[in-house]
Amino acid sequence: MTRVTFASGSAAETARVLHVLPEAVITDVTPFHPVDHTWPDQPGDTGTLSGSAVHNTVMAARGEEGTWHLGSSIPVKRGTEGWEWAVAHVLDAAPVVTEGDAVQLEVDTERRDALSAGHTACHLASLALDAALAEFWSKETRSDPLGNPDFESAANQTSFIELDGAADEYRMGKSLRKKGVDVAGIVEALPTIADAVNAQLADWVAADAPVRIEAEGDTITDMRRWVCDLPEGSASFPCGGTHVTSTGALGAVTVTLEAPDPQTLVMRTSVSRDR
Repeated sequence: MTRVTFASGSAAETARVLHVLPEAVITDVTPFHPVDHTWPDQPGDTGTLSGSAVHNTVMAARGEEGTWHLGSSIPVKRGTEGWEWAVAHVLDAAPVVTEGDAVQLEVDTERRDALSAGHTACHLASLALDAALAEFWSKETRSDPLGNPDFESAANQTSFIELDGAADEYRMGKSLRKKGVDVAGIVEALPTIADAVNAQLADWVAADAPVRIEAEGDTITDMRRWVCDLPEGSASFPCGGTHVTSTGALGAVTVTLEAPDPQTLVMRTSVSRDR
């Protein structure tokens, strides 16, 4: 099983090759963050493996039959017992290494930093959106980490981390209305809601709140949590991605909100970092 170090911020490691596949290499340790096949929100890292270009990093798993499955071809949920789990570095060309070789792994840090900024901003934006939408709930519901009604958990359908940004889509259909959400009111008030979200984000960036990843272990299937010590309290989510170390590192975060149809809300988050 691959030991991962990206949660601590590592971007380079010396590793030993465990398995060589036709299109990928699995090592005993890696700083590369793989895209998760069950919730592919953050893209996999790119970089180099002893000079060979790594153009993607994916989850790898094999069951009792001994066949490795990569990425979306994995037929079971992450962490399923009886399966071996690893990280696969997908190369541009056929691997030229063999099992047992020592290799140098180096992540493209410029791209990693942009994805980390997008992911942290995505979490902050979801919390700010929850707070801005609190008045549109008429029934009790589960709370988010800051005590607001958890719109993010109730309605999020897709989330994609981008370079210095993110895109989230929320489904605002019948099930959400049954939970007591004034969907029509939200759609009508989108400009005001966006202003409230952006004001909250500006405050959190100005607070330069510390951000960290807390991991239960160093394998790819171990639980990891994003933690941010905001002025309102410590917020925490299960999260397998990479992040900046403080909200101040984001420079500025803004969102736009639109409803392409009455049952869909799209939030786009953008980061303007000082480089």
